Amino acid sequence: MNGGERGPAAPRVAWYGDDFTGATDTLAEVSRAGLRSLLFLGVPTAEQLRRAGPLDAIGIAGAARAMAPSEMQTELGGVGRFLAGAGIRVLHYKCCSTFDSAPHVGSIGAAVRELRRHMPNPLVPIVGGQPSIGRYCSFAQLFARAGSAPDIHRIDRHPVMSAHPVTPMHEADLRLHLAAQGLPAIRSVPHTAYPRLRQASDAPAVEDWIDRTIESADGPLLLDLVDDEQLAVIGRLIWRAASRLPVLAVGPSSVQQALARALPDAPASAAPAPLPAARGPVLVVAGSLSPVTARQIAACRHYTRQPLRVERLLADAAYAAEQARQAAATLAQGRNVLVHTDRPAQAPSAEHTAATARATARLAAAIVQGSAQAGTRLGRVGIAGGDTSSQATLALGLWGLAFRCVLAPGVAVSIARSDDPLTDGLELMLKGGQMGGDLLFDDLALGMG
Repeated sequence: MNGGERGPAAPRVAWYGDDFTGATDTLAEVSRAGLRSLLFLGVPTAEQLRRAGPLDAIGIAGAARAMAPSEMQTELGGVGRFLAGAGIRVLHYKCCSTFDSAPHVGSIGAAVRELRRHMPNPLVPIVGGQPSIGRYCSFAQLFARAGSAPDIHRIDRHPVMSAHPVTPMHEADLRLHLAAQGLPAIRSVPHTAYPRLRQASDAPAVEDWIDRTIESADGPLLLDLVDDEQLAVIGRLIWRAASRLPVLAVGPSSVQQALARALPDAPASAAPAPLPAARGPVLVVAGSLSPVTARQIAACRHYTRQPLRVERLLADAAYAAEQARQAAATLAQGRNVLVHTDRPAQAPSAEHTAATARATARLAAAIVQGSAQAGTRLGRVGIAGGDTSSQATLALGLWGLAFRCVLAPGVAVSIARSDDPLTDGLELMLKGGQMGGDLLFDDLALGMG
């Protein structure tokens, strides 16, 4: 039975993405598992749910990663009430695969404290690592690759995340990192303790191990992940817990990968068609200061680059309007445009970073509008930078995203849902600063077919 033939059913799985780029990566994993899903850009209205049609999984994209704990409580309280009322069995709080967060901003501890009020299961599985994008958790220690380079770094020695401008990672032990955010007494399950699940005869021992683990755990349970083979065991554990009481699970998109490996009555899934070359000009707006994004900007060969002076963008409305007009004029000539912020001499403050994201997102929306007014309706847009992506989807007036395809590990292309015909159906790539290879922007324009 294919996805289009399945009848209506209450969704069993939901996820809240603490930023928009990560939420779209999770959308990709859920969709590739064969689940009918849509990522809403906020708690959906009844009309939006009606327009979405039958769903097996519901996603909500948020911006909790950039919020103070009090803001998170307000945001996640509404999310938790809605999803509990929808009968969700597994609520996945999707955090960044590098777990970058702090007690004062994007606190994973604050998220758990609020959301577990709505998911009554005392067990809170925390999945560390996502091998598919070079993230590993071994004996509670987090390791990560930087961009597409092969080297793996302990997170507190990572060349980018250890020096993140807002939430630098100075502690590799996730138990200690999360304890500082109000999650003490986290029990750790090392990967060496997992039973093997390679053939049918292994299943009884796995089920017995899962039962014993659940019965002996009460509270946060950190699960190592160093190899894709372990996903099926982790997924079975989460499903078993959810069969008893609705459960809150925490981690990157590997949570959904695990659930898919152990999904009861898994539907058939079809591989999406690869992304073809764009039929018209492509706009990319890069507000990320990541070295990975900087390499992507330097490597692309199929765009007209348009650098932005951030301080003028923030202070001078006329400058912003002129930049939007210039980009729209270039796009009207049929040329791809890459608009990117300059790099400051010193690390910006959190307030400056947030203001830059908002201004860059408004500029992206202005370019889309200006291009349409000049006779060019854009069909494909890319946004680089987690905060910029979150703000851009709001500035564009979207209310949902459907999965289109994966452009690179951790980078999805989505189909925009909007009440505005100008942006409804737009192919939209949202990417975090660390994601993608050097030629990602060219791949967005040229396609992968």
